[in-house]
Parts: sequence; structure tokens; C-alpha cells
Amino acid sequence: MPVVESSYVAPFGFGNGHVQTIYAALFRKMRAIGFERERIATPDADFLDLDWHRPQKSRRLVVISHGLESDSRDTGVVAMAKAFVEAGWDALAWNYRGCSGEVNLRPRSYHSGATEDLEAVVQHALATGRYERIALVGLSLGGNLTLKYLGDLGSRVDSRICASVNISAPCDIASSSMKLQSRSNAIYMRRFLRRLSAKVRSKMPLFPDEITDKGLKGMRTFEEFDNAYTAPLHGFADARDYWKRASSRPVLSRIAVPTLLVNAENDPFLAPECFPREEALASEAFTLEVPGSGGHLGFVTFRGGGRYWTEQRALDFVLSSGF
Repeated sequence: MPVVESSYVAPFGFGNGHVQTIYAALFRKMRAIGFERERIATPDADFLDLDWHRPQKSRRLVVISHGLESDSRDTGVVAMAKAFVEAGWDALAWNYRGCSGEVNLRPRSYHSGATEDLEAVVQHALATGRYERIALVGLSLGGNLTLKYLGDLGSRVDSRICASVNISAPCDIASSSMKLQSRSNAIYMRRFLRRLSAKVRSKMPLFPDEITDKGLKGMRTFEEFDNAYTAPLHGFADARDYWKRASSRPVLSRIAVPTLLVNAENDPFLAPECFPREEALASEAFTLEVPGSGGHLGFVTFRGGGRYWTEQRALDFVLSSGF
């Protein structure tokens, strides 16, 4: 599929990627929509908390995967679910391990390539017997996770999964991690590490022989954190091994369902390696869209009746894929 020209135009005064990123994260208001929470068990005796939005009792479902240190109640997640529900869909927004407000039961947590948990969620939804079509939407880390999931499955993907949309996805984790270490991104790095550090400390009493906060206070980069925690707790040799094996870019060519990746050119989190133009041009299923502006999960819109451009774009792409 091609690298398509984007229809997104930033509002006046919102051309800067940092402005878009911060405004959408801190100042966007979204009225909550009703949901039912369900807890499911994972094969390794842990749990995942799922938020269902299903007023329509539809035969179509969108599964939404959130970003790093976010959750199912994040404004962008709720807005995406609301857009699909208003179009007659059911929506399922799931929380990664430890992200629903309760410490998970295993030493491991979540990471950018933990596709086994997305698989558990999808299979649980399919097992209800209700859904004839399922779309997957991933935001930031959730975008890389979704792309990796579909790329790993390739042609073995369940025929009921018919489309995917991914926004601001760091599909090359190494380059994105290094870019976030730059001085201009210090505010984001501090925020992420503060939240990740709190997760580590909350699990220490449960696993005193496996998890320690030694050196945690002095960490300033994802590489330091991933070397100390993400890699050893999830079976990777080190941070670089984790970044390489969890990145979705190497498997984009294997994706077999209509898939859209929207990464803004001025996204402060994404390096050039996160814009896989060659893969899009060579693929029959994968489409890349690179708006000139938008920031990271920004794409601010003031004339959409509360709906941002990304929610409408995701809905339009899924509907154009035969839903």
C-alpha cells in the first residue's frame, strides 16, 4: 500500500509537536462513557482488566491498546472508544499488567512486545461468540504492540480480525528510546521514569528476592531502566536485545490485514527509523500516513464536535476496509 497524503491540518498556533503533545495529554476534556470491567486470567496465573463499552450489543468490536504508563481510562482511549460506539460498534479498552490500579501478580509487567497479552484479550473477545468482525487500534506503545502482534501472526491471523489502525507508534524502539533521551524531551522522560519507578516500588514487597530499587533513583534514561528491569524480568539479554526483539518494524512486511500507521512528522518521540516508508510501498496490506504536524498522540481538532482527527481517521479507515 502507498504512503498516503494526510488530510490533517493543525489548528492555528498548534503547528509545534510539543504543543500538540502536551495539550492533548493535559488539557483535552472528554466526558466519560459507561463501561463494564471484567477481569480475565492469563495463562501464567496473572490477570488483565478489560473495560467493555457495549450499549449497542453489536456484532462488531474494536479492541483498543493504550500507551506507555497509561490505562483504559485515558482521555485518548475513551475518545476512540466513544467514536466507535457512536458508529454502532462495541469497544473493548484493556489495561496492561499493573495499569488498572492494582499491582499484578507476577514479577513481570508489560512491555512493547508483549503480544501474548493482546492475544489473550482478542481470544477472550472471540470466545464470546458475539463478534463477526474485530478491528484493532493501538496508541503509542499500543500501536507498536498491535503491529508486532499482526506481523508475528502474518497470514495465520484469525479471519475475523479485519483491520488495524495505529497512532504515534514507535515501531523502531531503539531509535525512539534514544530520541527521548535528548534534552528537548527531558520533561517526558522524567514523567515516564517517575511512573515506572512507582510501579517498581509497589512490587518490591511482593517479590523482595527478584525486584529491588537499588540504583533506581539515579536512572535518567530508558536504557538504564530497561537494562535493570524490563530486560531481566521478561527474558531479554539487555535493553538493546529487548528493543530489537520487541520492535514491530522488522515484521511489518508480514501483516496480512488492512493496517494503517499514522506517525506525525513532528512527533517529538519518533526518530526517522519510525517512518517505515519502504515497508508501506512494498506491502499489499500496510499503509503509512505521515501528517506534517500532530505531535505524539496530539492531532488536536477544535471543529470536530469533541472528536479529534485521529478518531475520525481510524473510523474511516476501518469502515473503508469492508466493515
